[in-house]
Amino acid sequence: MNTVRFKQVDVFTGTPFRGNPVAVVLEGEGLSAEEMQRIAGWTNLSETTFVLQPSAPAADYRLRIFTPRAELPFAGHPTIGSAHAVLEAGMVKPREGRFRQECGAGVLELSQEEGLIWVKAPTASVSLLDAIRIPELEKSLKKKTLPTPSIVNVGPVWVIADLGSADAVDGLVPDMAAIARFTDAVQATGITVFGAAPGNGAAIHVRSFAPAHGVPEDPVCGSGNISVAAYLSRSGKAVPGGGRYQARQGMQLGRDGQVAMRVEGTEISLGGEAVTCVEGTLRLR
Repeated sequence: MNTVRFKQVDVFTGTPFRGNPVAVVLEGEGLSAEEMQRIAGWTNLSETTFVLQPSAPAADYRLRIFTPRAELPFAGHPTIGSAHAVLEAGMVKPREGRFRQECGAGVLELSQEEGLIWVKAPTASVSLLDAIRIPELEKSLKKKTLPTPSIVNVGPVWVIADLGSADAVDGLVPDMAAIARFTDAVQATGITVFGAAPGNGAAIHVRSFAPAHGVPEDPVCGSGNISVAAYLSRSGKAVPGGGRYQARQGMQLGRDGQVAMRVEGTEISLGGEAVTCVEGTLRLR
């Protein structure tokens, strides 16, 4: 019987079952990409990760990240959740609170600061959504957007739309089949929407939809939040909190995700808490 160590980690929360879970296979060596994809489809979480020996000398470990349907070069909540898992398992020893993860997007710097795990995001590319596509976007959301919806590539590719207010985000009941068709047409992972949330303990409220990848709504999406920060920074709109702010996500799914963001010029960092909810082994054969 072949078994590997496994953890399921809740991310962007310090309370079990209130954030976004990621499945972390701590012993990914020897698994083929097909086996990894099959395991990710079985866990049926938004992402499943596999920890491997690094190929880059500067990295402490390598991570492969899979949705139920495809591999991603980078994703935010799997990065933070996997970092929590390898630290908890004693597989990585931070140097002055810092360590490095290798993934499809390159070698990323991570750190532990005041109870949060932070990752410096890959450099985002931002381009305006073709104006001819905006009616299709709004039809799929069943909601008007503010000007300049954009496409942000941070590994995953998100269409970012500002709905203006947290109330508009809260009340959204999108057409998932239409979102899947739209995102396939523009070659995006999904759609992330946001709106200002003054007075609610967070600067913005965020929701992310990726039905074409088997994730109708991602409970708390790291790469979606990074993409919102990149959109705000590059579009000339005001970044909340002078570049340091908190976002909330997941309320519609019974979660309470709290996402910390830092924007310093073109550099964006994502931070959050994480807690292990399940620990054991997977039987592979």
